[in-house]
Amino acid sequence: MHNRFPDFLTPYVFSFEFLGFSFALTWYALSYIVGIICAWYLLASIARKKDLWINSESPFSSQNIEDLATYLIFGIIIGGRLGYVFFYNPEFYLNYPIKVLYLWEGGMSFHGGFLGVVLGASYFAIKNKKSLLAMGDIIALSAPPGLFLGRLANFINQELWGKPTASSIGLEFTKPPASICPESWPYDICTRHPSQLYEAGLEGLLLGILLLLLVFSFKALKSPGRIMGLFFCGYGCARIFVELFREADFQYISIENPLGYIIFLPLNMGLTMGQSLSLPMVIVGLIFFVLSFGKGQKHYS
Repeated sequence: MHNRFPDFLTPYVFSFEFLGFSFALTWYALSYIVGIICAWYLLASIARKKDLWINSESPFSSQNIEDLATYLIFGIIIGGRLGYVFFYNPEFYLNYPIKVLYLWEGGMSFHGGFLGVVLGASYFAIKNKKSLLAMGDIIALSAPPGLFLGRLANFINQELWGKPTASSIGLEFTKPPASICPESWPYDICTRHPSQLYEAGLEGLLLGILLLLLVFSFKALKSPGRIMGLFFCGYGCARIFVELFREADFQYISIENPLGYIIFLPLNMGLTMGQSLSLPMVIVGLIFFVLSFGKGQKHYS
């Protein structure tokens, strides 16, 4: 017996035609919408809880949060799309540049969206004279729900699948190319790691619970930079780990490079694109985390 992808799961929440036009809502689009709403709710809720902040004084007003959310939405969408274009498929989009605008065809990068959020939030913080560390902390706290929902949508779409495995946790995907294993696969049925669910559990659920626990039980927001550092490090470590089970992007795979490494290391080891982009996050996160213990910070800087 083996696990098979549920037949009732389709990429569409609903779809219909009206007056010759097709209307549809995909789970992927819904994950972005609900993820942004959850982030907005968390941003507003945490900003109002003054006892969580240094000297029981929140650095953000309700208007600040509304304005910040606008910057974050644009940062996620523009950064996520451009990140996918430049990190994962530059040759294709160089040949078909108009396709960059075809967001409905999919193709978003977490690391690109992350950079977009960093740039948007930094501009907002400087413009409004807000603490970059406090800004980073509250944004990091609001991110895991969107990550969780996005990975669930990847699973439903049968994209970003894992490597072939004969273990009991392997899943038979029903949609090509996930349903097709390499010619060297010794079994009739192709079963793969459901790596999307691994990421949802680690990057979204586990990391989100940990950050909320630190904020509400240990008042971590009183140490600016600590939550942001833990988010960077936690996401980076989770992504590096899951990449061991996730199939590399097809454009990096070849006969000579079957594991899709972009950085080669001794002993036939290497780093995938996802690991290469996540490693700096781990390093930066550790730096912010360690510095958050310094000098018993009593103000935002």
